Amino acid sequence: MPAPRGWIAHLGYAMLNTPDLDATVWFFENILGMTEVRRVDGMAFLRAYDDYEECSIIACQAPQAGIRRTAFRAASEEALEARVTAILDAGGTGEWEDGVAGRGRTFVTADPDGHEIALYYDTVWYEAPENLAAGLKNQAQAKPNRGVGVRRFDHINFLAARPLEASSFHVDLLGARPTEQIRMDDGRIAAQWVSFGQKSYDVVYTEDWTGGSGRLHHLAFATDTREEILRAADLCLDQGVHIETGPHKHAIQQTFFLYVFEPGGNRIELCNPLTRLVLAPDWPLVTWTEPERRRGQAWGLGTIETFHTHGTPPMEGQDDRVYRPTGMLGKRPSGDARR
Repeated sequence: MPAPRGWIAHLGYAMLNTPDLDATVWFFENILGMTEVRRVDGMAFLRAYDDYEECSIIACQAPQAGIRRTAFRAASEEALEARVTAILDAGGTGEWEDGVAGRGRTFVTADPDGHEIALYYDTVWYEAPENLAAGLKNQAQAKPNRGVGVRRFDHINFLAARPLEASSFHVDLLGARPTEQIRMDDGRIAAQWVSFGQKSYDVVYTEDWTGGSGRLHHLAFATDTREEILRAADLCLDQGVHIETGPHKHAIQQTFFLYVFEPGGNRIELCNPLTRLVLAPDWPLVTWTEPERRRGQAWGLGTIETFHTHGTPPMEGQDDRVYRPTGMLGKRPSGDARR
């Protein structure tokens, strides 16, 4: 499989819908250790300490949980223009708009499954205020003194009716390469992982067993060590945040993981993928079979049913109350917790 073509530099930001903005921000700040830099018109702009841009998550007040937009930074202005041309030439649609959170003009389109995708190049580099300044000049912000202290927004996993078709949007039009996938006994591709650089993956599409489209499976945030994921599990236990599965290790991509639900109802993964890169320019696409996936995760943990059925926004008639926090809201600090 050829190396990425360098048109997309990296995953930029996600706009995440939540029916409880305050509680969702509380989770990102006090469990993940992110910083809310500002709040405007029902949107909270949040950053991890190693983000060089203003933010990587924009939490948006909305009637239901779910993903509103996923944005990618192009490698140059020329690369941005070329990707827009490629999308339009392939029969896609979209429009230019002013950027958000310090980004310049942005082209907004959608993948074949209906997930909103945005592309931009111009951006403003973050300058930390004095109280958040790092001790080292090559770090954008001081490490947080609360929560886990995630380093970055690492990847996004979309649910899709036809994962291969949706994933091909990133491969054929944006220059990603697939690194791993799942092929079922009937030949269909049930999931595919793609990368824009040397990370083993940036975007994942997995099959939505409910038959829905345009839904979110999870957002993932990278920690520096596995031990911080264990700490996250204890923090979530103490604060009543629902733990869905883990800590454990994936077989696919070998990521050490913990899956929880933030108070708005969106699934969040804390992951430690920092030791695994795809350096080979001729990396072969690794295909997992249906019998191999039945074995579960790397150390034998079974894949739970909700992993294939629960996404956001919830399907009609789907009861998502079980995924809401059991005790955290009662422990949430009163008043404005923003820094």
